[in-house]
Amino acid sequence: MIKRIFVEKKDEFEVEAKSLTHTFQRILKIQKLESMRIVYRYDVQDVADELFDQIISTILSEPNVDQVFEDCLETRVDEKIFGISYLPGQYDQHADSAIQCIQIVSGERALVKVAKIVVLTGELTQNEFESIKHYMINPVDSQEASLEPFTTLADEVREPNDIKPLDRFITLNGDQLEAFRLDHGFAMTTEDIIFVQNYFNKEEQRNPTITELKVIDTYWSDHCRHTTFLTQIKQVQFLGDDPISQAMKRAYADYCQARTDLYGENSERPMSLMDLAVIGTKALKKAGRIPDLDESEEINACSINMVVDHDGVDEEWLLMFKNETHNHPTEIEPFGGAATCLGGAIRDPLSGRSYVYQAMRVTGAWDPRAAIEDTLPGKLPQRKISTEAAHGYSSYGNQIGLATGQVTEVYDPGFLAKRMEVGAVIAAAPKENVIRERPAPGDVVLLVGGRTGRDGCGGATGSSKAHTEESILESGAEVQKGNPVEERKIQRLFRSKELANLIKRCNDFGAGGVSVAIGELADSLEIDLDKVPKKYEGLDGTELAISESQERMAVVVDPKDVDTFISMGKAENLEITPVAVVTDSGRLIMKWRGAEILNISRSFLETNGAPQFIDVVVESPIEIDSAIKTADQDPKKDEQFDFINQMKETLKDLNVASQRGMVEMFDSTIGAGTVAMPYGGKNALSPMDGMIAKIPMIHGDTTTCSMMTFGYNPTIAKSSPFLGGMMGVLESLSKLVAMGGDYKKARLSFQEYFERLGKEPIKWGRPFAALLGAHQVQTAMGTPAIGGKDSMSGSFGELTVPPTLISFAVATTHVESVITSELKSSESLLQLFSLPLDKNGVPDLVAVKAVYDVIIKANREGKILSAKTIGYGGLAEAVTKMAFGNGIGVDINDRIDPAFLFKPLYGSILIESFEILEGSTPIGKTTDNNKIVFGSDAIAINELMEVWEAPLRSVYPEKAETSGAVETLSFKVTPIVYHKDKLAKPQVFIPVFPGTNCEYDSVKAFENAGAKPVTTIFRNQSAQDIINSIDEMAAQIRASQMIMIPGGFSAGDQPNGSGKFIASVFRNPKMMDAVMDLLNNRDGLVLGICNGFQALIKLGLVPNGEICEITEEMPTLTFNTIGRHVSTIPMTRISSNLSPWLANTKVGDIHRMPMSHGEGRFIASDAVLKILIENGQIATQYVDFEGAATLDGRFNPNGSVYAVEGITSQDGRVLGKMGHSERIGKNLYKNIPGNMDQQIFKAGVNYFK
Repeated sequence: MIKRIFVEKKDEFEVEAKSLTHTFQRILKIQKLESMRIVYRYDVQDVADELFDQIISTILSEPNVDQVFEDCLETRVDEKIFGISYLPGQYDQHADSAIQCIQIVSGERALVKVAKIVVLTGELTQNEFESIKHYMINPVDSQEASLEPFTTLADEVREPNDIKPLDRFITLNGDQLEAFRLDHGFAMTTEDIIFVQNYFNKEEQRNPTITELKVIDTYWSDHCRHTTFLTQIKQVQFLGDDPISQAMKRAYADYCQARTDLYGENSERPMSLMDLAVIGTKALKKAGRIPDLDESEEINACSINMVVDHDGVDEEWLLMFKNETHNHPTEIEPFGGAATCLGGAIRDPLSGRSYVYQAMRVTGAWDPRAAIEDTLPGKLPQRKISTEAAHGYSSYGNQIGLATGQVTEVYDPGFLAKRMEVGAVIAAAPKENVIRERPAPGDVVLLVGGRTGRDGCGGATGSSKAHTEESILESGAEVQKGNPVEERKIQRLFRSKELANLIKRCNDFGAGGVSVAIGELADSLEIDLDKVPKKYEGLDGTELAISESQERMAVVVDPKDVDTFISMGKAENLEITPVAVVTDSGRLIMKWRGAEILNISRSFLETNGAPQFIDVVVESPIEIDSAIKTADQDPKKDEQFDFINQMKETLKDLNVASQRGMVEMFDSTIGAGTVAMPYGGKNALSPMDGMIAKIPMIHGDTTTCSMMTFGYNPTIAKSSPFLGGMMGVLESLSKLVAMGGDYKKARLSFQEYFERLGKEPIKWGRPFAALLGAHQVQTAMGTPAIGGKDSMSGSFGELTVPPTLISFAVATTHVESVITSELKSSESLLQLFSLPLDKNGVPDLVAVKAVYDVIIKANREGKILSAKTIGYGGLAEAVTKMAFGNGIGVDINDRIDPAFLFKPLYGSILIESFEILEGSTPIGKTTDNNKIVFGSDAIAINELMEVWEAPLRSVYPEKAETSGAVETLSFKVTPIVYHKDKLAKPQVFIPVFPGTNCEYDSVKAFENAGAKPVTTIFRNQSAQDIINSIDEMAAQIRASQMIMIPGGFSAGDQPNGSGKFIASVFRNPKMMDAVMDLLNNRDGLVLGICNGFQALIKLGLVPNGEICEITEEMPTLTFNTIGRHVSTIPMTRISSNLSPWLANTKVGDIHRMPMSHGEGRFIASDAVLKILIENGQIATQYVDFEGAATLDGRFNPNGSVYAVEGITSQDGRVLGKMGHSERIGKNLYKNIPGNMDQQIFKAGVNYFK
C-alpha cells in the first residue's frame, strides 16, 4: 500500500518560498503573484501504519517547523498548483536519504518518491503560470510531476534485448555510412567512422555491435582523447607584421628550435596544439630544471615530489593537482553540471591515492542580473545558470568536506555562448602510500563505490559537442547528479596506507564509464558487465559499458589481496566488486549475459581514430587594450578628472565588484588547514589573490603549505590570444609572489576553452597563439606546465566564448612566508612593482624575474606587511580592497596622474611596507582616518564598501536583512564542577555517519587535548550492517566517558532537514540506553558541533538533557534566514559558564569562530527562551565589534533568535553549538585577527582529571 503525505514549512520558516516569490516578482516581473508555497510530497510504499506514523514526525517532518497534510494537500480555489520531480534514473538524494533513514528504524528499505509541489496565489495569466513552470523545471533533469496518486512506486523495468552485431555496417557506402553516423549521434568524425569500418572489414572481418561503436566513440572523444589537440598541424601562417605579430613570429621560431633540440632536425613528429602545450615542460625537464616532477605510467593528475615538515621531521610526500571543466553539462543543467565538475576533479588525484584538501572554482558567465526576457532561445537565464551552478558546486564540496579556498566568476558577454565552469583541486599523500606497478595477467580489477545508472550515458561525447538550441531537451542522460557522500567514503578508504599499498594501478570512473576507466588500466582485459553493480534493473550491456559515475574507482590488485581489499572497503561502508581480469590477449573484451558484445584490439583503440590535419592561420591582434601598454606615470594631473565618481564606477564594474555573497556559499575552513580565508581583515572584506592551505595531516602538525592561484583575462585574450596566454601565466605567477610564494618553485596546469574550431585555420590560430604565448613565459621563467585540460566546444550559433587559457600556478612554502592582502598598519607606505612591459605591451620576461626576485627577497627579510596584484580596476581597485579588510585609510600620492590609478596593470603588485623597497614606485601612505584621499578628494571607506557590494547583491546577497539588538547575556556559576573519578586519558566516542566530514578535525582536536578518540563508521549496506553498527556504537559509548557528534551533512541533510539520519540512529533503543547511561549513571559529557548540534536538538538532548519525543514547543535549528549556506568566521561571546565544556573560558570572552552551515538558525518561543536564559543554558551568542549580542546579519550569519550560537542541557554536560571549535590550529586564518581557541576539548578532558 502507498501512503502519501505533504510537508510544508510553517510560514515563519518558509525561506525557499519567500525567496522564489521575490525572484518571480522582481526578476520575472510577475507583479500579480501574491505568494507561493513550497510543499514536499512523500509517497511511501511497503511501510506499516504504526511505523509510518512514527517516521512522519521524526524523518519526513519536524513538528516545530513543519505542518503535515495526509493524503491530500489543502489548497484554495484561487491557487494554481504544479509538481516537479526528477526524471526516472536521475539520482534523488532527498528520496535516497529518506529511504536510508527509514531503513535504520525498520530494518527494511522502503520505496519512496519525492516531489516538490508549488502552489501559487494571485491573478496569474496562463502565460505567467507557464513562465514560472518553465523557470523551475529544467527538462534536462526534471519533469512536471503528476498530481494523481501512484498505483505503484516500483519503476517499470523493461527487459533489454540481447546485443547482436549490426547488419551490413561493413558494406555501407559513403553516403549510407555518413547517414548512419548522424542518425546515431556519434561524436566521431566522418574520417573516424570510415576508419572504423575499414578496421572491422579488414581486420575483424565482421560487423560490429552497437556497444563496440559506442565505446569507440567514447574512447576517441575529444573529452577522453584530446583529439582536437592532437590534430596534426601542417602549416602555420602569421597574417600581420605589427609588433605583436613580430613577437609571435619570434616565439614561433623559439618553438621550432625547441622541437629541433628535442626531436632532432629531421624528426617527423607532427606539430600539434598538444605538442606546443607540452614542449616547454619537455625542454625544461631535459635541462634538469624540474627535479621535483613525479612521473609514472599512471596519468591521474599533475604530481610533484615535496619535502613536508611533520612535527619537525622531514618526510617525502607527493603533491597532486588537477583542473577540470564541465562547461556543457553546467550550461544545460547547472546544479548537476557544476557539482560533478568538482566531483570529477576530485576523482583524478584521488585515483592517485592522494587526499584532496582544497579546491578552487573559476567560472565564466555574462551578467546574471540580465532580464529574463532577454534569454536566448534554447538557453537558460544567466541568473539561473550562475546561481544554481554555485549551489551545485558548493553543495558537493560542502558535503564531501573539501575546503574551497577561492571562488571567482569572470564576466564577459562571450560566455553567453556557453558557460565556463572550471574546478581545480589540490591533494597530497605520503610518498610511501603510493605503490605503482604494471598490471600482470591474472590480476583482478575491482569496482569501488557507486553503482551504475542510465544517468551517466553520453557524458564524454556530449561534452565534446557544440551547444545547440536542442541541447537542453536532448541531453538529459549526459548530466549526472553526483553523490558526494559516497565519494567521501572512497577518500577515507584511500587515505589508509595499508589499503593504498594494495593498489597496483587505479583509474577513476570519468565520462567514459567502464569502457575507459577499466579499459585504460591494462593493455589486455576481460570485463564481465553482468558483475557491474546497478542502481536499477533494465540496463543493457552498452549502457553498462559507457555510463559514467562520479563516485567509483577501478583498481587493479593482486588476486591474493582481493578479499583483504573488499573487507577494508566494507569497513568503510563501501560496495566493492570484482568485475574484470587482466589478460595477455592484447584485446579489450566485454561480456554481457555470457556473450561477447565487445572484442577490439588494443592497438586499434590506441590509434585514437583517423589522423586529422589542419593548417593554422594566426591573425593580427585587434586593437590592443590600453591596459597592457606601458602606462604614463607623468606627474601632471588632469584637473577635470572626477576621482570620486571614477572610484565608484570602477567598484561597480562586475569584474571588480564584491562576490562575497557567492564565495560564502562555499565551506572554506573544513579540514582545519586553511592558512588564509578568502576575505581577510577584521571586517573580512579584503579578497586574497589565491588560496593557501597546510598539507593535511591525520595526526600531528606541519608548517608546510601549498599555494594555488589562477591567471586569466578575457579582455586581453580577445585583443590578442598570444598576449592573453602570456599574461595569464604571468598573472598566476604574480599572485603567487604576492602571497609569499617563489615563482621558481611554481608548477603550472593550463585550462584551454575555445570555440568549436571545425576546419577553419583562422579559428585554429587562436588557441595556437595562446599556447605560443604561454610557452614563451614557461621557458623564460622556468615554470613548466605539467598538466592541463582542453575544452573546444564554446560555440552557440554565431556566438563564441572568449579565447581562454587559464594558468593555474601551484607551489609550496613555509607558513611563516605567507603574505595576506589586508592593510596591517595605519603608518605604512604603499608602493607599486610594475610588471615590466615594452612599448608594445609585450612583457619583458628577464625584467619580470628581477622584479619578482626583489619582492621575494624583501619578504624573506620580513619587510612586506601585505600585498595584492593589480586587476581590472587598476591601482584604485587594489588600494580599496586592501583597505576594506581593517578599515585602514589611504592617502594616495597626489603627484600621480589620476588616470594612472585606474589602468588595469595586470600582473603588477602593490606592496605595503614600513620602508621604501628597491625598484618600487611610491603610491601613498596609510592613515587612521578611514578614508581614501587623493589630493583634495576624500571618500569614506564605508561608502566605498557599499558601492562595491551593491552590484551583485540581488543575485548573491551577502547577509540577511535583519537587524536589532538583543540582551547580551551573562550567567555565572561557581565553583567549576569536575568528575568524581579521575582519568589520565578519558575516551571520547566520535561516530562517523554517511555524510560526516569533520571527524578528522575532531579526532585531532581531542588528541591534542589529551583524550583518546575512538571512531566507529556507521554501515548500512545491508540490514545486518545496521544491526552490527548499532551494537558496535552502543558498546563504544559504554566504554567511553564522552561522546562527540561531529559536523558534516549526514545523509546530505535530507530529507529536507539536517541531522535526521543521526537522530534516527540514536533513537534506537540500544543507543538510547547507552547514551542515557553515560549521562545519568556515569556523569559523562556530550558535545555536538554543527551537524552534531542539529542531531542533539532533534533528539532533545539539548536543551532537555535526554532523548525524548520532539514536540511543537521545543526549540530547533532551521534554514538560515539568508536562504543559503554560510561559511564565515563571526564573533561569538561566552554567555554562560554552566557547561564543563566551557570551563576554560570566562563569561564575556569573545572568540572568532569558523562557521559553515545551511541550517544554523536557532529558533525558540519566548517562553522557551525565558527558561533557557534563567537556567544559563544559552552558552554563546553572536556579537558585534563592541561585544554586544545582535541580530544584524553581518554578525549573526544565520539569523538566530536572541543571537544564540550554542545551548546546553540543564546541567551543562551536553553542549551543542554551530561554530567549529575543532577547526583551529597554529598558523591558520592568518588574515583574520582574534582569538579562536575556546579550549573546549581541553576543558572536556580536564573534567575527568
